[in-house]
Amino acid sequence: MSRLDGKVALISGAARGIGGETAQLMAKAGAKVVIGDVLDEQGRQTVAAINGAGGQADYVHLDVTKEVDWTAAVDLAVSKFGKLDILVNNAGVFIGKGIEEISLAEWEKLVAVNMTGVFLGTRLAAPALREAARTSEHGSAIVNLASIAGIVGSQLDPLYSMTKGGVTLFTKSAALEFGRKGYRIRVNSIHPGIIQTDMGEQTFVSRARRTGSNDTAAVRQTVTDTVPWGRLGVPADIAKGIVFLASDDAGYMNGAGLVVDGGVTAT
Repeated sequence: MSRLDGKVALISGAARGIGGETAQLMAKAGAKVVIGDVLDEQGRQTVAAINGAGGQADYVHLDVTKEVDWTAAVDLAVSKFGKLDILVNNAGVFIGKGIEEISLAEWEKLVAVNMTGVFLGTRLAAPALREAARTSEHGSAIVNLASIAGIVGSQLDPLYSMTKGGVTLFTKSAALEFGRKGYRIRVNSIHPGIIQTDMGEQTFVSRARRTGSNDTAAVRQTVTDTVPWGRLGVPADIAKGIVFLASDDAGYMNGAGLVVDGGVTAT
């Protein structure tokens, strides 16, 4: 199940981590994939790996805060693969500073990537997604990367939580707006817990710093101990959820949030 045969997907921040894993899993599920990122060398390596395994992928430089980059990414998907069925707003940043420590410039960067990037991707991909939805039984799909920090408060990362909370409610509102307009574009969010990626490591460093320690291994173990399932997540755990939300298997899911956190928010 969760096949994507005949689908075309655009994924932001897909050079590595959750985005890279998602791109490879979507290609294995039958989709043609456009990988967008600012990490050009790593992005092209991911494309090469997909194409080398028999998939179809291409790379485009995508700074999600720039309209011109989004336009070029959507245009590449349509011109090379004929349409755009799926948008995954995956790109995000983590600053790891509290309300009193963060600078205005750092806050603006956090908002620009985590929130403005999602808005721009949604707005600029909508026409192509709407067009593809006309000939698809279950329409097109947008999957936004939120976080469990967008569901519950965070005493350590309140500003990251604020941006992901914005993504959570934007997802629901976009689903309602597109539904009202008859676009047939489903919009859902996915909410990872702590995942073992570069960003996940940044959270461990930040938590260690705030306790006056440089022992990230101890922090990692402390965090792991809070997960009811008994381990931290890995990119594949989230990628599988994204593929499901993007597929026709989730054809009646709209404005929903899929939590993949090993049970953390159940406590």
